[in-house]
Amino acid sequence: MKLVGAQLAMFREFAELTQRELAERVCVHEETIASVEQGRRPLKPDLAKALDRVLDTKRALETAVDNMPEIDLIPAWAEQYMDIEAEAIALSWFENQVLPGLLQTKSYARAVFRTRIPAFREDEIDAQVAARLERQEILRRKTPPNLSFILSEAIVRDRLGGDAVYREMLRNLRTCADLPGVTIQIMPLGRETHAGLTGPFILLETPDHQHLAYTETQRGSQLISDPDEVSILAQKYAMLRTQALNPEETKGLLDRLLGDQ
Repeated sequence: MKLVGAQLAMFREFAELTQRELAERVCVHEETIASVEQGRRPLKPDLAKALDRVLDTKRALETAVDNMPEIDLIPAWAEQYMDIEAEAIALSWFENQVLPGLLQTKSYARAVFRTRIPAFREDEIDAQVAARLERQEILRRKTPPNLSFILSEAIVRDRLGGDAVYREMLRNLRTCADLPGVTIQIMPLGRETHAGLTGPFILLETPDHQHLAYTETQRGSQLISDPDEVSILAQKYAMLRTQALNPEETKGLLDRLLGDQ
């Protein structure tokens, strides 16, 4: 991906176009061009053809994409979400099973992928972990999205991967809690009311201010665009924020957990 991205950047600069100008000519968001050039997302065949036309590169990008090794890192049903996540200007994520991918450390992600059934080969785990860490580049975007996370307390007490992985996970989570534009709240165990009993979900806002929601099942996912359905999940998220610890209380809990290590 990085080689194709470098080619795109070279062709764009030769054409004396900015990322924004090129994005406008092929009808995509500026962040899409930036992500491809930096190797954070694959160049899709349709976009490669459009870029070849605009840049007059005689199918160079299309050919490069066609010749890339096919590694099925991301299930087809999740690719659309990944594209939207990479460009989102706001994201709200409720999770009750495992730490969200955007907050995972390398060792924690590896521990997650080691639980997969059927099992991944070691090289497949390496590729999956690398892809997951690349997604976290949105935290370092020139204009990062506003991110809100509500996590079940069980997640920050579960020692997935062992004690060393757990300590590193807690330290990273505490660091993320202080990042600009990032809000983390923990839903304590034992709450008498809980708006998230039907499972995890994600709310997203796109650069053109479209509001979407995303949910996953064991073997699939659903990207929801119906305004009524998105509104219901947004109401649930608003209720969860009132039921969870506030951000400062959450930081206090993480500090206490770190102190126990």
